[in-house]
Amino acid sequence: MTVRLRVVLDQLAAPTDPDLSAAARDLARMLIESAPSGCVVDAIAPAGEPLRLDGISSEKRLALARRELVAAWRMGVAAGAEGGLIHAPTLLAPLVRHDRAKDHAQTVVTLWDLRAWEAPGELPRAAAALEQALLKRAQKHADAIVVPTHAIAERLAEHAAFGPRVRVVAGAPPEGFSIPSDVDARRRDLALPARYIAASGGAAASDGLARALAAARAVDADVVVIDVPEGQDGAVREIADAVGADPQRVRPHGSLDRGDRAAVLAHAAAFAAGSTRAAWPWRVVEAMALGTPVVAADCDGHREVVLDGGAVVDGAEMGDALAAAIDDERMALRARDRSRAFSWHSAAEKVWQLHAEL
Repeated sequence: MTVRLRVVLDQLAAPTDPDLSAAARDLARMLIESAPSGCVVDAIAPAGEPLRLDGISSEKRLALARRELVAAWRMGVAAGAEGGLIHAPTLLAPLVRHDRAKDHAQTVVTLWDLRAWEAPGELPRAAAALEQALLKRAQKHADAIVVPTHAIAERLAEHAAFGPRVRVVAGAPPEGFSIPSDVDARRRDLALPARYIAASGGAAASDGLARALAAARAVDADVVVIDVPEGQDGAVREIADAVGADPQRVRPHGSLDRGDRAAVLAHAAAFAAGSTRAAWPWRVVEAMALGTPVVAADCDGHREVVLDGGAVVDGAEMGDALAAAIDDERMALRARDRSRAFSWHSAAEKVWQLHAEL
């Protein structure tokens, strides 16, 4: 008997977040590569552009089944869904009341951060409301919910009652994330300074950019800030001015593709992670994977993910930690070593184990 795992790939059909899109693609690829004997993987998505899964192994078949699910999912009705095993790398999944034992059906969803609950004012009202509604629906009907850290699992209990249905499966850097062969050209195009600290975020308080920029005062270097939302360049420089950093030495950049992002992170003297938000720290694990020293503001999530792969310190101590971390080869080695704990292959194996246990 063939076991069919249907992976919901809404982020590939209609991307809303580059990190979630990359994570969904990599997880789907590794679910296929690591499928146990007798198991196959299909992809389902709301109506939209055809799914493109470049790099999927030709040795294992991926069936792309386009479904008209958007309206049905909003109503909590899985129109056209046949049940079985469903795994969603986000909260968006066809969820209905079912008997897992009787119907041989199970649905697992994923939650990457708690911003919609802990800082809803930083999101568009509709986006925050949708996330909250999807979590309520998952609480009613999902057989399990995956979160990337134990820290988020503990905080989730304050917002929803999932009990033992919460499982931890860490995220990872994008598959093959490395310094691009044309890195010098990319650095020129991005007008990167010769020496700089890298940081990430925008004007939202939970981005923690004020901590990172304040810490950068302790070192004689520019600060290249990536992932700055459109229209917030001026606000980022205002934050720098407010914490006593030189706004002229702050270089804001928006959302970069993986090659440009790798070019920025790999050549940074260090990466300053100021956010203490309950979220998977995408840029922290990318920086560690490239051997960039990481200095992160103290919080449960950073202590769990960074561990001994960087310095996790109180916000007021980040400046001294940055000064000590710059060009520290031992810290660079520890960062690379720690990053090996996170891979999409390992995540896929844990997903298969989860569905087997269910």
